[in-house]
Amino acid sequence: MTGKDAPAEVALDEIDRRIIAELTRDGRMSVTQVAENVHISRAHAYSRIARLTGEGVLTRFTALVDPIKAGLKSSAYVTLKLRQDAWRELRDQLGAIPEVHHIALVGGDFDVILLVRAVDNIDLRRVIFDQLQTMPGVLDTQTFLVFEDVDTR
Repeated sequence: MTGKDAPAEVALDEIDRRIIAELTRDGRMSVTQVAENVHISRAHAYSRIARLTGEGVLTRFTALVDPIKAGLKSSAYVTLKLRQDAWRELRDQLGAIPEVHHIALVGGDFDVILLVRAVDNIDLRRVIFDQLQTMPGVLDTQTFLVFEDVDTR
């Protein structure tokens, strides 16, 4: 992204980075606990979190889900080659597919990589063949099955 499309970088200090690390580790952590862990007052932690949220550094608070325990037994990274002008129109369509858990526009041999999670291989096949490959602007797909996930956060 360039110019007006590029998000403005926010200046972060060490306290901001420690707050972000705490909330990344546990998004449900109370402000009081964040303050204790970072060694600042509760009011200071609250104002920092509010500022980080207001400036778009913290965009949402979410839970990490074990896909297998949640019934999503089949996962794959799916790469897409797109028609040159298709990204902006496809971005929202891809995001509307419930099985698509992550979308990244990348450089290299393909244009987009998706993390797709489905209840089984039949459902995964449906998403890839019936939804992704039929989208106007998608020229090619390649599928890489995930055998095991390791979340490092």
